[in-house]
Amino acid sequence: MPSLTYDALLRRTDAPPGSSWHLFPDQPERGMANFAGPEQVRRAAHEVRDGRAFNLDYALDAFDPPMSRARGIPRHRITAKHDQARDDVLDAFFLQASTQVDGLRHRRASGHGFYNAVPDHEIAPRSPRLGVQVWAETPLVGRALLLDLDGLLRGRGTPLDHAAGPALGPDLLDAALDAQGCRVEPGDLILVHTGWAHWYLTAEPGERAAVRDARRATGFVQSRDVAAWCWDHRIALLATDTFAVEVLPVAPGSDFHESAPEDNGMMHQELIAKLGLPLGELWNLADLAADCRATGRWTSLLTVKPLNLTGGVGSPANATALR
Repeated sequence: MPSLTYDALLRRTDAPPGSSWHLFPDQPERGMANFAGPEQVRRAAHEVRDGRAFNLDYALDAFDPPMSRARGIPRHRITAKHDQARDDVLDAFFLQASTQVDGLRHRRASGHGFYNAVPDHEIAPRSPRLGVQVWAETPLVGRALLLDLDGLLRGRGTPLDHAAGPALGPDLLDAALDAQGCRVEPGDLILVHTGWAHWYLTAEPGERAAVRDARRATGFVQSRDVAAWCWDHRIALLATDTFAVEVLPVAPGSDFHESAPEDNGMMHQELIAKLGLPLGELWNLADLAADCRATGRWTSLLTVKPLNLTGGVGSPANATALR
């Protein structure tokens, strides 16, 4: 596995600075998911002690309307060829409108291209290059470590004001590790609980409409320190209960205004298109976080099985934590 630090990645001249392109020769299109290999799966199996399973997906139509104006909830139709049978179909099924995983073809690196320089013309329906089916054919499985930022900040007496959409720094991840007595191990699948999704789904309609209209959401600040935290810890997935993982609107001091001008300095291109990091958004972490607090145990066996859609850009996560 690659031994370079993130600082070393930023000095690359054989690939885009800050990228992991071509550093995973065995399974190049899995990106950082490669950090969760057979050894990590075997280790994670020991996390199952009580025999309890936690669903980490919200319903497909939970976010109605979705935060993204370009997406909608699916329309479910039940059909019948005769009165003794039923089939069904989803119309206008946006695969990233609820709990989801961003695939590596979700974002292009401005000025460089898709992850590992996969040509633009191969990013097409039914073309397998960088498709989400890569993580369906060999699912993402490993030790999940939940970092409870919501609990941490409530304990400090400074709960997150989700209506204001605060920006979070990697220092909070380290603070949560210290408070929980945990450490990140290579190949961990990191789950960050902020409480945003639960807040949004239970907020008054007017408050939901206000943050949606402003495209305002709690998330991580757009900084190289966040990217470094992810890469240097060798994580295989970063999933949160927030809308975009990163804060919106983009922080004025974003490190990526020049490298991601199309998105006003968003960090998606750094994490997805350059590092090859699977990103999970809108995950349902409330029940798992409550159980972690109650038991004092913050790790689980996690399985993530995207839809086996050849050439999919993203997918419902189909995520289950076993404890």
